[in-house]
Amino acid sequence: MATEAQSEGEVPAHESGRSDAICNFVICNDSSLRGQPIIFNPDFFVEKLRHEKPEVFTELVVSNITRLIDLPGTELAQLMGEMDLKLPGGAGPASGFFRSLMSHKRKEKGVVFGSPLTEEGIAQIYQLIEYLHKNLRVEGLFRVPGNSVRQQILRDALNNGTDIDLESGEFHSNDVATLLKMFLGELPEPLLTHKHFHAHLKIADLMQFDDKGNKTNVPDKERQIEALQLLFLILPPPNRNLLKLLLDLLYQTAKKQDKNKMSAYNLALMFAPHVLWPKNVTANDLQENITKLNNGMAFMIKHSQKLFKAPIYIRECARLHYLGSRSQAPKFNKQSVTQTPRQEPYTPRAQKRARSRSFSGLIKRKVLGNQMMLEKKNKFDTPESLAIGELKRTSKENMNLDSSEGSRVLQLSTQNFLFRGPGVISAHREAWTWSSLAAF
Repeated sequence: MATEAQSEGEVPAHESGRSDAICNFVICNDSSLRGQPIIFNPDFFVEKLRHEKPEVFTELVVSNITRLIDLPGTELAQLMGEMDLKLPGGAGPASGFFRSLMSHKRKEKGVVFGSPLTEEGIAQIYQLIEYLHKNLRVEGLFRVPGNSVRQQILRDALNNGTDIDLESGEFHSNDVATLLKMFLGELPEPLLTHKHFHAHLKIADLMQFDDKGNKTNVPDKERQIEALQLLFLILPPPNRNLLKLLLDLLYQTAKKQDKNKMSAYNLALMFAPHVLWPKNVTANDLQENITKLNNGMAFMIKHSQKLFKAPIYIRECARLHYLGSRSQAPKFNKQSVTQTPRQEPYTPRAQKRARSRSFSGLIKRKVLGNQMMLEKKNKFDTPESLAIGELKRTSKENMNLDSSEGSRVLQLSTQNFLFRGPGVISAHREAWTWSSLAAF
């Protein structure tokens, strides 16, 4: 029987009936699924927080973005969508009213090209991406243009929502690659949105520091990857999904550059205007930022396999948001449950020592017997325990006594003490001393 965990928040079987359980097990009896691996999503709680509490999620991510890159008030407001993007050349994105009007007209016609990005549109475009994955060895892919007539046929089919048989041999790989670029170029805004434009420029400026704390000219790749991970988390879901598909395609294309002659930087030159550049701007408007944007696009292609994972601390914060009350609950100790407030904490009893085989130990066991064992268990210092302690000390001082004489004197002293009481301890100590001298 194959068992699949519905999500990361799986619970033990004996707890699956609890009312506060996050997820339950799904039991599947389909024999075809036996032996299939369980899909584990480490970003489960991150996605859950994004969908259920978007305000909390956005505040968590943005606070960490501003920790990595310096965003003044205006640029931070643009990132949060509170202010429109303003470019140095005076150009800017089309007005919101004009964009919404054109989008409404396109939706009435069911058009994919030129419409705002939707999951339905991505499903249509995915046919192109899937086909290109099978034809990555074509030389000049994404650089050599295709046939305009065949491209128009493909465009009309995608706009009508029909499935296309790209394997029929009617279309060339360059037709499909050019049409994909055309789709991205006709989006109302770049794939990474206008709001993120200045943040990406700041990421390109992240450099390492030397031992003295001075900024160097070496890019800090780890911080750049971390900042991109955070930025991608607050992209609209359709943009993030298509960006992941696109970067993975370009990453695989660059791996075949020995065949297609398209490196990561060459691909960046083809796609940076559609992914990063704001709409309605020219190269003159961007000026020195063009190099930063092109290098940034190449960096995303090279490291695309790392950019769509949430940083570890974001995962942990999201997990604690839902499970923190349970995971931080105090663990009950069996000793603390049975212990009263006035009772001292339990300490384990010391391991019993092996019996001594010395001469003095033999005398003590023979004479005292069980009486000494009972007195050892007493926690308080009674006169009897003091007297026996004195006998222990004096017996150690006389290890070289003759066995018969020592046994007779020790027995006499002990019997007098046990029957007459502790008051005679000094007299018997004196008798022990003189008897010991006489033995020598």
